[in-house]
Amino acid sequence: MIGINNDGVFSKPNPLSSQKKILTISRPMWRQEIDNMSMRSQVYEWANLAPSGKTSTLRRTTSDLPVELPANRELDLFIGGYGNNITKPAETTATQFVVIEDIACAAQANGNVQIRINTTDYFQNPDVTNMLGIPGLASPYPRGSASTAAGTDNLLKSFDLYPDVYVLPGQTWQILYTTRDGVGSGASTDVVAAFVKYTLYDGPDALIANKLLELGVTINPNNVDWYKRSLIEQQQAAASAAAMAAAQGGAQ
Repeated sequence: MIGINNDGVFSKPNPLSSQKKILTISRPMWRQEIDNMSMRSQVYEWANLAPSGKTSTLRRTTSDLPVELPANRELDLFIGGYGNNITKPAETTATQFVVIEDIACAAQANGNVQIRINTTDYFQNPDVTNMLGIPGLASPYPRGSASTAAGTDNLLKSFDLYPDVYVLPGQTWQILYTTRDGVGSGASTDVVAAFVKYTLYDGPDALIANKLLELGVTINPNNVDWYKRSLIEQQQAAASAAAMAAAQGGAQ
């Protein structure tokens, strides 16, 4: 279950004993991180908000204003130059593995959200031509928001990202937001937002994630933890067998 703490940042309690660390918040990225961990559940929220006179920002403030967005242009949520951004593209190192679990965007202005791995879009038309992705009408953010700025309807999601999307070690990935209608400038500018939830596996957990992928097992924290326990049980069984063999040999 995901909750919101006093800073307005998403948090997700993690029961795994190997992950009991102190949460630290990186405000410019609006995401949750667990320091010094090999498995991290993270949330990133983007909105077309920036200081007056600018189109993007690295740190949100309460004085930020909505900025104009061009129609039919794919905007990278991380480094697209509009709204809150970070300083580098989303990418995995040779010892990292990312599982994208959920995406959503505002339904206003005919918004759409797409996943791109390296240069390949995840959602495509049946004839393998590009599409803008999943419309906010199917996966709205926030949940229960209206389809238009002045609307009163409450949209619920009809789309689930299943199966999860895997980003392999060494790959670059993007979450792209596109508005078909565009967002105009001035006092009437709409505030639109997009969202992605993912889990980052690092170090030994990334190796386990790759092994689960080879085995055809779904990659999630529970299965990674199960694989760890299996390895420990195998090591304990081997140690017990070796100790028993040594004791029997000594008795002879």
